[in-house]
Amino acid sequence: MLFLAKRVAFGYTSETKFNISSTVRIVLDTSVLVAAARSRNGASFQLVSMLPTPRFDFALTIALYTEWQAVLTRPEHMPPGVTVAAALGYLRYLASLAHLQDVHFLWRPFLRDPDDDMVLECATTSGSQYIVTHNVKDFRRASELKVQAIKPADFLTLLRNKP
Repeated sequence: MLFLAKRVAFGYTSETKFNISSTVRIVLDTSVLVAAARSRNGASFQLVSMLPTPRFDFALTIALYTEWQAVLTRPEHMPPGVTVAAALGYLRYLASLAHLQDVHFLWRPFLRDPDDDMVLECATTSGSQYIVTHNVKDFRRASELKVQAIKPADFLTLLRNKP
């Protein structure tokens, strides 16, 4: 099944065709966006820069989006020269690319950190196969719910090896 995505961001319009049956769905943990904001050299930046892509899509809940906003507008996470308004604009752009997921049930408490539970809930309700995170150890129990926590570099390797 093909899906045509039309996105408008920063005054540019793009159209992308996706084959939904072959697209991997993931959840991007906040740690990945923080790493991408801090450095243009790492796997996190490379992964976020790929969006939108037919190789994967990502799920997002209101709770996770709210966390992205709160964390990524902190002064210590803002790239030099980037304003809060610009950061929020970029997060809105990312949200426009996401599979927006409602959560009608809670798995909490399942993991040690309630913020991690929120990420896991997004993954389980959206049918995501992976949580891409720098904090893999925090999501050890996710495999019990058929979700795998994976580092950004490992996810990029998985994408490269996927036919």
